[in-house]
Amino acid sequence: MTFAQQELEWKVSTFGFADNREYASANLYSQSILGIRFAPEIGLRIDSTHRIRAGINFLQEFGAKPFGERLLPILYYNYQKQGLSFYIGTFPRYELLSDYPRAILTDTLMYYRPNIEGLSLKYQHKQFKEQIWVDWTSRETQTDREQFMVGLSGRVGFGLFYFTHYLTMLHTANSLGQKYPLRDNFGGMLQVGVDLSERTALDSLTIGTGILASIDRLRGVYDRSPKGAIVDIHAAKKSFFLHNTFYKGDAHDIAFGDRFYTKDTYDRLDLGWKPFRWNNLEAYFMFSLHFVPGAMSNQQVIQLRYSLGDSYALKKK
Repeated sequence: MTFAQQELEWKVSTFGFADNREYASANLYSQSILGIRFAPEIGLRIDSTHRIRAGINFLQEFGAKPFGERLLPILYYNYQKQGLSFYIGTFPRYELLSDYPRAILTDTLMYYRPNIEGLSLKYQHKQFKEQIWVDWTSRETQTDREQFMVGLSGRVGFGLFYFTHYLTMLHTANSLGQKYPLRDNFGGMLQVGVDLSERTALDSLTIGTGILASIDRLRGVYDRSPKGAIVDIHAAKKSFFLHNTFYKGDAHDIAFGDRFYTKDTYDRLDLGWKPFRWNNLEAYFMFSLHFVPGAMSNQQVIQLRYSLGDSYALKKK
């Protein structure tokens, strides 16, 4: 009889960011988000399939007082085998949901809600990927309303072509102390695209087009279902990249979506530079222009991510 070798694992991740948003001309909230996140984890890898981890995720926004006010726990179980990955607990969001379009999940979540509190199930094999997750954002108390989000996303490739879908639903129920109209807020994006990366001199070139739709239902009060067309173009060469997203249609109110999509016409142009990207270190600078009817806004972003870790075999008795 053989036994799997158990390992003690540790990991430390840091995320520094400076995000300056000048959105006043679009009648949206302007702000400067500056800070650093520090997230150490330690755990046990039971075998090649099972892992448990515990840690903390600490945020310090520059100039914020008192120091160390924002501290979140990390505690989860992870199962991985033959393309199947399952998480349950409170676990980091970044590597699991970072591909979501901003229209559905705003990138502000990476700064202020870095963990998923719930579960995630993903299957990936070659050009096929599908994932479903649940994130409890509020527990029902005497004053707080119960609230959770469900997400479904996937991608499948056929040679040069691909199809992607991203769906979310935020359900807001009642508190123990007061009854409110229940709210169901859905957001979805379906796109078909072509990947021309190997047909051009660029390192990457993709073009996707599709539909952005949402349903916002406050039961007994209103029921809205806006929709519109959306086009994405991404090009990259060496350490530079360009990304453009154009939307035309109805105005949306997707609860955790980018607020620029509350406009019926929106174009975003990102110009970026990744000066280095090594094993555990990634940095980039991005300058963004936001165009809505009658106004242009701008944004400058600097991000630095660094992680390191190791594992040690545990001796058997």
